[in-house]
Amino acid sequence: MPMFPLGTVLLPGGVLPLQVFEPRYRAMVQDCLAADRRFGVVLIARGYEVGGNDVRTDVGTVAQMMQATEMANGLWFVVTVGTRRLRVRRWLPDDPYPRAEVEEWDDDPVAAPMGSAAYTQLVRDARRVLALAAEVGQPAGPATLEVADDPTLGTFQLASALPIGPFDRQRILVADGSGARGELLGELCRERAEDLDGLLQFSDDDDPRP
Repeated sequence: MPMFPLGTVLLPGGVLPLQVFEPRYRAMVQDCLAADRRFGVVLIARGYEVGGNDVRTDVGTVAQMMQATEMANGLWFVVTVGTRRLRVRRWLPDDPYPRAEVEEWDDDPVAAPMGSAAYTQLVRDARRVLALAAEVGQPAGPATLEVADDPTLGTFQLASALPIGPFDRQRILVADGSGARGELLGELCRERAEDLDGLLQFSDDDDPRP
């Protein structure tokens, strides 16, 4: 599968817009358009997107190209949606662009699922974090975010919207089962809520108005 190592994490159900300017990835986009419009996205754990010499994670997400527009200067604007997780079995030479032998990875059927009551509470907690992030001006998804009723997909959607870093999103991606993802998301929601509440308190204390 063609692969696009990035400094960000695409999760199943997430949307990832890309401006593609490096020649090898422009060639990849054209090849994907001529095939099934799919490529893999993995996180660069260390190094840089441009020029290679990066260290890549071996768990990523299959990206489906929903829109691809070539600009007058030859650059591409691409909108993708994450569909399924993948595991890299073997990296191939980066010629003409990164490629790998991969296998799609579903949750282990015996992994503990997240219960409906716990999932409902998690959605509430995540929406509170999103509302706090908006109040302090941090980029995040809307507090009115609609998520799937099934926590299998919904936990990924919440992780895509929350104001967390790429390595925390990678932790969500590799967690096996909605129960494990939900537990980790609950911890991240509590941490982010405390941080954002602290920022709001600091802002209120610093407000000179009576």
